[in-house]
Amino acid sequence: MPIQKALAREVRIIGGQWKRTRLPVLDKPGLRPTPDRVRETLFNWLGQDLAGWRCIDAFAGSGALGLEAASRGAASVLLVEQDPALVSQLRALLVKLSAHAVTVQRANGVSILKQQAGASVDLVFLDPPFDAKLHETALKAAAAAVSLEGWIYLEAPDAWDRARLAPYGLALHKHLKAGAVHAHLIGRLERLPGP
Repeated sequence: MPIQKALAREVRIIGGQWKRTRLPVLDKPGLRPTPDRVRETLFNWLGQDLAGWRCIDAFAGSGALGLEAASRGAASVLLVEQDPALVSQLRALLVKLSAHAVTVQRANGVSILKQQAGASVDLVFLDPPFDAKLHETALKAAAAAVSLEGWIYLEAPDAWDRARLAPYGLALHKHLKAGAVHAHLIGRLERLPGP
């Protein structure tokens, strides 16, 4: 029986100036990069051109979400990550891509969101490790940071419906389930009043 080489884990950027660029994924506990097809759906929801948008990827990991936004023209993208090996990898990627609109900060994603001026961010990516139980805290911080016309993308192990989001002043716009992951596009309640 032939010996198979272990395939390197990677994801690719789906669209924009870095389309088809492969991003390495380190083998780290709790690191689940958003799959290509989920990111493709997300950016179909958001629109392909994010020119001028201010974005924060609060739990950057591989950087796939934030780099996808930058590839599609976001004016500024902040990748926040605590793991030093992931931070080093992200910084090396920025050099490789000449990604001048992207910065990497080694910090706690929720703390960074809490430091943002109110309603100052156009798009917040929330994809915390599922076992960290940070979804509620992160959503509360993101709700304060996101602009009235802005969006929050949330990945979670379970679905967040209108009733669950309302206490945060948020409303569900789109949802999909891919395997064990629920992907949500969320806006401010004032923007998406429901029935």
